[in-house]
Amino acid sequence: MNSWRYSSSALSTAFFIFLSAAVVTWLLATGEGLRRPMIRATALAAAETLDLKGKVIFRGAAPDPVTLRMDNDRYCAGEHPGGVQLQLVEVSPQGGLRNVFVYIKQGAAGSVSSPPSDAVILDQKGCTYQPRVLGIQTGQRLKILNSDATLHNVHPLPKLNAEWNLSQPPKGLPLVKVFDQPEVMVRVMCNIHPWMRAYVGVVPHPYYAVTSGDGGFEIKNLPAGEYTVQAWHEKLGTQEAHVVVGHGQSNRMEFVFSPK
Repeated sequence: MNSWRYSSSALSTAFFIFLSAAVVTWLLATGEGLRRPMIRATALAAAETLDLKGKVIFRGAAPDPVTLRMDNDRYCAGEHPGGVQLQLVEVSPQGGLRNVFVYIKQGAAGSVSSPPSDAVILDQKGCTYQPRVLGIQTGQRLKILNSDATLHNVHPLPKLNAEWNLSQPPKGLPLVKVFDQPEVMVRVMCNIHPWMRAYVGVVPHPYYAVTSGDGGFEIKNLPAGEYTVQAWHEKLGTQEAHVVVGHGQSNRMEFVFSPK
């Protein structure tokens, strides 16, 4: 009797092992089970990218523009006989704020990608840097042009990246440089013409923008998720906001600056 119970128990155990092995073998052979839902989820996540759009508004009285005199260089003075009216807080009639660097500060760590092959252009034209505010990805080439018929000197003042200081002859060959470390922002000056300024936002991903004349910006192809977005302005400082990007969300945001 005891022998029969032992045999029955052994048979039950053996049958269970056989059945489990058969189920596992079938799952592996057919690709069912957990593997297929994971593939579907990965495909969905890869396809779910959206454009984050927004606007930066200025409320209040903008400061008066400053007149830049360029008399220390005959060529520059000839380009601007009356000087240049520099307005750092450049506001559209509808209140949009220009030259604000907007970028994903947190949340895009998994989206770090190889730098684009295209270079970002910074030109010296009319004895000013154009554009004044620009963005670039780490490792991406920065091509600096001198469209003027006078000598310029390009001198970035980074805190995290390597500093360099190079002269560029009139209408000379482009200078090509790379920033290796993320840094917001890198100030660029000209030692010959002290009024010249530019600011470069260096980020490890492509998710950044600079506001246009109406204060609008658009960060394209941003994966769905939660992010901290920072808006930087040369005169007004920074602001941060939390945003959830995804279907069913507004995917729009607004920053409001006021006089300091």
